[in-house]
Amino acid sequence: MTFRIGVIADTHGLLRPEAERCLAGVSHIIHAGDIGAQAVMDGLCRIAPVTAIRGNVDRGAWAERFPETQTLRLGGRCFHILHDLKELTINPAKLGIDVVVSGHSHRVRIEIAEGVLYLNPGSAGKRRFKLPITLATLELDPSGPLRPVIHDLDSL
Repeated sequence: MTFRIGVIADTHGLLRPEAERCLAGVSHIIHAGDIGAQAVMDGLCRIAPVTAIRGNVDRGAWAERFPETQTLRLGGRCFHILHDLKELTINPAKLGIDVVVSGHSHRVRIEIAEGVLYLNPGSAGKRRFKLPITLATLELDPSGPLRPVIHDLDSL
């Protein structure tokens, strides 16, 4: 059975209707920080269970419950989530981590190194510079490869 998760980051207080439509039907959502407001979490939680970490703009009482990093298992795979990939202090391959999810740069990244998928879904919040507005979905098939897909919300 295929397990589909949504991966979103850098919403900065804005949950776009296009993001909500794109995430409809996923089994789980990962938010890689810079959530920006509790309302974003409320909206995501109406779609699916959410695992979220705190980014550098997530300040105040509402954000204190979110850790700076988190490691979890979904669909038989191990995920490590942090906001800024430059702050990665572990060796994911040696720890058996399958996917490292990050945000912060607002730039999409899909790269495999030492058998680990590094996924940055880009930014789904307020536009910065001329970067696209994006998020990712990831298909987890227990017997097959990880299949990340980037969704450009400007085209939805």
